[in-house]
Amino acid sequence: ACRIGVSVPSWRSAGLCPFPGPRQRPAALGLAFALGLLLLLAAAAPRRWAAPSRTARRDERYLARVEDLTATDTEDLALSYGVVIDCGSSGSRVFVYFWPPHNGNPHDLLDIKQMRDRSSRPVVKKIKPGISTVAAAAPERATPYLRPLLLFAAAHVPALKHKETPLYILCTAGMRLLPERCQAAILEDLVRNVPLEFDFLFSKSHAEVISGKQEGVYAWIGINFVLGRFDHEDEEDAVVTVALGDQRESLVRKRTVGILDMGGASLQIAYEVPDSGAFSSPQQEAAAKSLLAEFNLGCDVQHTAHMYRVYVNTFLGFGGNFARQRYEDLVLNQTSVHNRLHGQRTGLSSETPFLDPCLPVGLEDTVARGGQTLYVRGRGDWVACTEQLQPLLAGTNSSQASLLGAYKAPIDFSNSEFYGFSEFFYCMEDVLRLGGHYSAPTFTSAAQEYCSQRWEVLTQRFRGGLYSAHADQHRLKYQCFKSAWMYQVLHQGFRFPLEYPSLRTAQLVYEREVQWTLGAILYKTRFLPLRDLRQESIRQGHGSWLRLSFVYNHYLFFACILVVALAIVLYLLRLRRIHRRQLHAAQLTLLWLDKVVVPPGQGNGP
Repeated sequence: ACRIGVSVPSWRSAGLCPFPGPRQRPAALGLAFALGLLLLLAAAAPRRWAAPSRTARRDERYLARVEDLTATDTEDLALSYGVVIDCGSSGSRVFVYFWPPHNGNPHDLLDIKQMRDRSSRPVVKKIKPGISTVAAAAPERATPYLRPLLLFAAAHVPALKHKETPLYILCTAGMRLLPERCQAAILEDLVRNVPLEFDFLFSKSHAEVISGKQEGVYAWIGINFVLGRFDHEDEEDAVVTVALGDQRESLVRKRTVGILDMGGASLQIAYEVPDSGAFSSPQQEAAAKSLLAEFNLGCDVQHTAHMYRVYVNTFLGFGGNFARQRYEDLVLNQTSVHNRLHGQRTGLSSETPFLDPCLPVGLEDTVARGGQTLYVRGRGDWVACTEQLQPLLAGTNSSQASLLGAYKAPIDFSNSEFYGFSEFFYCMEDVLRLGGHYSAPTFTSAAQEYCSQRWEVLTQRFRGGLYSAHADQHRLKYQCFKSAWMYQVLHQGFRFPLEYPSLRTAQLVYEREVQWTLGAILYKTRFLPLRDLRQESIRQGHGSWLRLSFVYNHYLFFACILVVALAIVLYLLRLRRIHRRQLHAAQLTLLWLDKVVVPPGQGNGP
């Protein structure tokens, strides 16, 4: 008996192959390729749907600011427009704003920008004098007085948009001084006659005399809007924890900035108060209620993301020029009393002048009040000047609030930021050339150095062009006084620490002047996005489930990728298991054939 050997490869030499047979291998390779592609998409998807990087957000903001300075495309039918007229004490100005359709996110505000003409100049026009001067005695003159401004706005807003363009006429300081009966007559004339000549969206609620508190709130809104502090999606900037009124809830959002504004006659401060806190007395609580403004900038009153509590206070008589007048009155009175008590003649002639520490060395001047004349000569002692100004912080009469005694909402100086405008900027930049970040030691050193210089040296530097182009003789003369006054107001009046690092003085924000009118139209139009949101919800109600699922909820998309990947892996494992079974069966067959004995007569052939 002989055995027949069959030439079949041994399974030990072939090894275990994890892939299917030759016919199934192309399909398996295709599935593996698909799996790799899906994994690649899954790796790339987070980059696509994740929040933009800080660099990307910074680039977007920069491009948006550049676009703000370009001409407005009035042929874009999707744009909306708004007109605000600021009726001030010395004149009136009209501002034209525009905005694209709302993006549909209920937590975002309208993207309102100031309109620019074909030459990329801001669309703004001013006329003089103020409406209170023109129409106080004759209210029927109010509409003819504003007609040039309305014609100017109508010429820049596309005619097709007039009927849907809101017009707001907001009157400030000059109108506040008029009797309420006179104010009402002027506003009534505007409400009655303006719609007869112009198609703007204008009603009784669009014409009003706003308080100083409202004006301060609008200014605060405008500055923070331009700085992007209402964009809570961006987590790049500092944040603050805000208590939400009586709800005993809190939220963490981007920190807003406070504003300091010193004009010629008044001083104003406005900043957010994150925590309502407790009051020491009923009188303090009453004072706080009159100075705190709580409002919701969002379009939905149920959403608290844009609930703000802002402290606003205006101090009449604490502006730079008015403070100088109060200081001169103080010096005149003190010198007169001193002369009477000691029998001296200080300041009564140029030979025996009063030595004023708040004027540059050697500068001679006179102060005339009520028939009295005081001769003064500067001695340039900045430290003595700040001490002389200390009593002025308390106010001098009942019509002037005390900067020291007035209620001030607490400021967290470790987590806050302020911008100083007008005199705060001029005082630092025009002569000292320190505009921008404020540093108390640097400012003090520069102010002392300036005050100690002789008047002849300062005028020579001025003629040599060493100071800002905005500087003039008046600035040179009173720079020493105003720098000391600014220092006292900041550190003694408002109690800013000397080492406070987050005060910046500015004239422009991102190369443009920001008016309180921007904040006004943001507040007045805050409910307009509801119209776009309703339209969006209607569109979503008709077959938008897939878009909502895969665009707005990308986590579901990632889950689908994972399910597909697992299915492919399970399929490959099953193929491998089947292949092993087939290989095992083949091995058993080989073992059986190796032991088969060929019957006699069949192995020798014929």
